[in-house]
Amino acid sequence: MKDDYLVRIGRLIRDARQHRGWSQTHLAEALRTSQSAVNRIERGHQNISLEMIARIGEALDSEIVSLGFSGPMHLRVVGGRPLSGAIDVKTSKNACVGLLCASLLTSGRTVLRRVARIEEVFRLLEVLNSIGVRTRWINDGLDLEIVPPAELNLAAMDDDAARRTRSIIMFLGPLLHRTDSFRIPYAGGCDLGTRSVEPHMQALRRFGLSVTATDGAYHAVVDHSVRPDRPIVLTERGDTVTENALLAAARHDGVTVIRNASSNYMVQDLCFFLERLGVRVEGVGTTTLTVHGVRDIDVDVDYSPSEDPVEAMSLIAAAVVTGSELTVRRVPAEFLDIELAVLEEMGLNHDRGTEYAADNGRTRLLDLTVRPSKLEAPIDKIHPLPFPGLNIDHVPFFAAIAASAHGSTLIHDWVYDNRAIYLTDLNRLGGRLQLLDPHRVLVEGPTRWRAAEMMCPPALRPAVVVLLAMMAAEGTSVLRNVYVINRGYEDLATRLNSVGAQIETFRDI
Repeated sequence: MKDDYLVRIGRLIRDARQHRGWSQTHLAEALRTSQSAVNRIERGHQNISLEMIARIGEALDSEIVSLGFSGPMHLRVVGGRPLSGAIDVKTSKNACVGLLCASLLTSGRTVLRRVARIEEVFRLLEVLNSIGVRTRWINDGLDLEIVPPAELNLAAMDDDAARRTRSIIMFLGPLLHRTDSFRIPYAGGCDLGTRSVEPHMQALRRFGLSVTATDGAYHAVVDHSVRPDRPIVLTERGDTVTENALLAAARHDGVTVIRNASSNYMVQDLCFFLERLGVRVEGVGTTTLTVHGVRDIDVDVDYSPSEDPVEAMSLIAAAVVTGSELTVRRVPAEFLDIELAVLEEMGLNHDRGTEYAADNGRTRLLDLTVRPSKLEAPIDKIHPLPFPGLNIDHVPFFAAIAASAHGSTLIHDWVYDNRAIYLTDLNRLGGRLQLLDPHRVLVEGPTRWRAAEMMCPPALRPAVVVLLAMMAAEGTSVLRNVYVINRGYEDLATRLNSVGAQIETFRDI
């Protein structure tokens, strides 16, 4: 009976692994075990604990067995351990989700290299699969192949998956060229307060898109006779707003000028991808983009997204907060110039390597070594600006960095309604953060971090900031329900463990 049970569990694990497109070696690396151990498990020749089954299910994004309700995923962190060695930055989350939406522009096959294996990507893949797009992981699960059908089945869209990602809003741009009417659910994602979609609608109306929001969905109707007759001026220099306008302009067979456009990293990656589709984009890296669209696109494209500057900032902050010497490799230099200048002013001891090109041939990378430093609070407040200013998503990491510095730092997170509030969760770990209003926090340092057990904030970057503080705190901390971290980071705990952290993944079973 026991042997039969192990064989059945092994088959389930094998099927889930193959469905994910992973080799036994890839799964072994995710579990930090050997390929031979995975082979024994899949053949039913090794005893396996419920905790290991849960870990395998998490790695494969598949519930191997159901024991009632297994509960959310948690992290147990043994802090006070310095990091050492080197760690690579993964490809950009925000670039990858934009490129997945852009794959709907072409009738051909799209291959994206080294795609971030994160929950946000998985949710978009579920949506794409539900409307008839065929996707599969290739090359031992490193790369992603996307093949659209001749006709999309938009009525079959997976609403549950769509509601769990804000990126679904970027389906509006490519879909308006493929049908006369369609619906998509309201965008979900992080709890960051009210974020208006009106700038998206204002831009896309110029392409004939009319949207009515009712019953938890956007109901879209397209008048294909409407065409932009003058430059589109975005009322918000937002990243996804700019991407949506680009996606709409790509298949408009004329010239579209987009002003007040974001020039951030994910927008640049999308422009480089569109160029591979035969769409000429002038002004990449500036706030005015001129798009020479193509009505029908039937091109096979192979593209490598660039590295993620926000993950790079996370890893730099991890080294700073834990007082470690750590080399962060493949850092997208041009999207961290301001942040590194601020850290240098604060007294960061670091070395920069020689710059080199990313796999997309366009983005500049470097290897950065961070060393233990005595930091002083910056003279000016920390506040975000559109690129090339300090990145909006990098602001939360400065809360943990400022808590490690001597003096007072004012952080003004003016973009989101309530993200600054979540930063005060650091007080549970010994931080001294005073909330001045929903957008401003005063941080006093240095901090003597202490261990605690707490729920994960519902916003991605503040959640990671709490994890970093737990890594710096002596003792054992528990961070509960970390789904939001998995939305934006691939195997973060495992990768941090590889450079000296001690983070255990577990579930309540």
